[in-house]
Amino acid sequence: MPLCFCPRVPTTLLLLLLYTTYLLLGAGVFWALESGNEASTTQSLQELLRGQNFTCMDNQTLRRFIQGIIEAYKHGITIDKNTTRMGKWKFEGSFFFSVTAITTIGYGNLSPDTVSGRIFCIFFALFGIPLNLILLNRIGQWMLSWVHRCSNLLGRKLHQQRMAKVLTSSCALLTGLLLFLLLPPLMFTSMEGWTYDEAVYFAFITLSTIGFGDYVIGMNPSIVYPSWYRNVVALWILFGMAWLALIINLCISLCESPSNTCQGCQKKTSKEVEQELMDITENGNLQPVLQNSEDSASSSSTEAKSEHSDG
Repeated sequence: MPLCFCPRVPTTLLLLLLYTTYLLLGAGVFWALESGNEASTTQSLQELLRGQNFTCMDNQTLRRFIQGIIEAYKHGITIDKNTTRMGKWKFEGSFFFSVTAITTIGYGNLSPDTVSGRIFCIFFALFGIPLNLILLNRIGQWMLSWVHRCSNLLGRKLHQQRMAKVLTSSCALLTGLLLFLLLPPLMFTSMEGWTYDEAVYFAFITLSTIGFGDYVIGMNPSIVYPSWYRNVVALWILFGMAWLALIINLCISLCESPSNTCQGCQKKTSKEVEQELMDITENGNLQPVLQNSEDSASSSSTEAKSEHSDG
């Protein structure tokens, strides 16, 4: 029995459940390992910035002040002595860090500070990255199977399979562009205060896993972010990357089609030649040709023997 190209949906859902559970467990561990260190570091930095008089500073004091500002920024402390609303190692922040770790986006604004957190991050990514690739490939194949179904249905109606395949692939491309690259930036402009071109830039840099880190969601301390915000963005990242995998599979499929078509033409030509030979045989036209070939071969053999005897 041939293997089915399309994976079963329950298997995909089970894999998605395993993936989500893995992220939740990772977020919980990062939260437990890093939140205590973040709280103590934040308190010490706040005391440093609040307890010093920086009205008149020498070079050494200025360096210490600048270093304090840099460390404060790394730990989410702003000028008004407040921390970012999303928190660096609250559960929402830890979950988002887990997503960016195993998807290899890695904005760079979040990183473990403790030894135990760094060691756990190594093993978390070691097993999480393959799991992420498997899930993305499975979702991409599931999407591709639906594209193929639509293509076959349209091809039967149009009686042009090649044209139907191009139309459905173009539709999948345009739909994905709309859902993952054009509409989500509208949410980012509303939530982050970015311009639309900045939001589109962030969307592409994120889904392509480049992750420069110059634009990161949830980092403006003056904005009160809803609790669902980063979770929705995490889902957008997952399905957006799966859509990119779908587009890659479609491109590979379209590139392989011409060669398959040529092979089909070659097979068809061979069948036509075979059919023509059968027709010739049935009509009795092939026998004289074979007889002439046998006579020519016999004549050549006789001449060769005659030359040998003369020699």
